[in-house]
Amino acid sequence: MSVVQPEKGFRAGLDSVLLGTSVPAGCASLLDLGAGAGVAALCALAHHEGLSGTLVETNAQMAELARHNIEANGLVPRARVVMASATASGAERKAMGLGTDHFDVVIANPPFFEAGTRAPDPARAAARHTDGEVSAWVRSAVSCAHAKGVVIFIHLAQELPQLLAAFAARMGAITVLPIAPRPGAAATRVLVRGRKGSKAPLRLLAPLVLHGAHGDGFAEPVEAILRGRAVLDWH
Repeated sequence: MSVVQPEKGFRAGLDSVLLGTSVPAGCASLLDLGAGAGVAALCALAHHEGLSGTLVETNAQMAELARHNIEANGLVPRARVVMASATASGAERKAMGLGTDHFDVVIANPPFFEAGTRAPDPARAAARHTDGEVSAWVRSAVSCAHAKGVVIFIHLAQELPQLLAAFAARMGAITVLPIAPRPGAAATRVLVRGRKGSKAPLRLLAPLVLHGAHGDGFAEPVEAILRGRAVLDWH
């Protein structure tokens, strides 16, 4: 898989790859909210041949790059791009053909770094700062998922309380996967997965460790994901 990204500004990285490879097998339809250049959705589509994807992106430049990447990787007509806000109202989504209660899996890497200095580049700032709570993203994702659909977010570890509150209000079978930079280090990211309509209890998994003790290269499970040999293990 090859991906074109902006020369300057926000560029998708490991977070997007982990999110895309977290999509479970057996899903037929995927919605990527705030898709950017499409990295997460493209990773999911590359691993699951029967999957179709809808990529929602509000930035025109990034949406055009996502369309280019879909075409360049031979994923037409399996994937399409819709210009829209990730938190568009139900009526707005319906008008754009997104609807509600539809997708098997909804993924998102919502903006973060709400506090502090905004990036000088407008596209980077839009991708990395949020003017509202992540709960609005969760509401939108759950609305778009079908009655037993799966919702998966990746976010900062410090935002876990907010994420859990938003997920628990609308879903069950919540699974939290902390992501730590090296053994013994505190998690810096979390992957959170929930299932609509479920009442199963929460599970907290052992951390996914990205690097060795000295930060020398990626740990083997992560290396396998980055090389396209494996998907993320939720067990």
